[in-house]
Amino acid sequence: GVLCNLPYSGTEVIKDYGREHVQTGDLIVYTSADSVFQIAAHESVVPPEQLYDDCRIARKLLTGKYGVGRVIARPFEGEWPYTRTSRRHDFSLEPPAKTMLDAVVDAGQDMIAIGKIHDIFAGRGMTEFTYTSGNTDGLAKTLAYADKAFRGLCFVNLVDFDMLYGHSWLPGFLEKLGEDDCVIITADHGCDPGYRKHTDHTREYIPMIALGKKIWPVNLGTRTGFCDIAATVTDLLGVPYQTPGRSFAAELV
Repeated sequence: GVLCNLPYSGTEVIKDYGREHVQTGDLIVYTSADSVFQIAAHESVVPPEQLYDDCRIARKLLTGKYGVGRVIARPFEGEWPYTRTSRRHDFSLEPPAKTMLDAVVDAGQDMIAIGKIHDIFAGRGMTEFTYTSGNTDGLAKTLAYADKAFRGLCFVNLVDFDMLYGHSWLPGFLEKLGEDDCVIITADHGCDPGYRKHTDHTREYIPMIALGKKIWPVNLGTRTGFCDIAATVTDLLGVPYQTPGRSFAAELV
C-alpha cells in the first residue's frame, strides 16, 4: 500500500504519516518541487536494503514519458515524530548527454566523487568514488583528498548543509590548497529563510564563490546557470567540453 502520494516536506511527511506507516507497513510516497519521487519507511518496518529494492522498482518505472530525475530512499527511525537517518540513497536517471564528469575522464584526468555524486550521475563519469554518512564524514574525506596529489576534479556533495552545518571547517581546508588549486562552492537550489509557507525549495538564484591562491577577488555577476560552472571547470583543467555555458575562468585567474 501507499500513503500520502502528495507534494510534501520530508520532515513533515513522516510526522503526519509515520504512525500509520508503522501500523500498516504501507510505504510513504511523496515529492517536492524538484523532479524527484521519494519513498520513506521506518527502518524497523522496512529495512534499508528492502527500501532500496522498492526504489529500484520505481526507478525502472519512472522513465520515458514519466521520467523523473531521482528516486530517493528516505529511511527514518525512532519514535514519533521520528528522525531521518543517514542511509538515504538516490537512484538517478542516466544523464541524457555527455557531462562535465565524462569530459574530465575522457581527457585522462582524475574525477573523484565524494558523497552522493556517484548516485546523482548514476555512477557515470568518475575514476574514483566514496560515499559519506553525513557532513562530518564528508568533510573528513574531503580533507583527506586535499592531502593527495591528483590532476582533475574532486566533486563533493555535503548533504547536511540543508539542515545542519559545515561552514567553520573551511579555513583549515583552504590552508591545504596548492598554488594552482581552485575551490568552487555552490548549492543545488535556493531556500529563502524568510518564506514561511513551506520548507521546500524556493528556487531563487543559488550562491557561488570561487577560492584559491591565484583567484582574483572579482564580482562575477549573475550567471546563466550551472552550465557556466561546468564550462569554467573544464576550461581551468584544459579539458574539451561542448556546453551552452560561458566560462568565467579568465576573470578568475
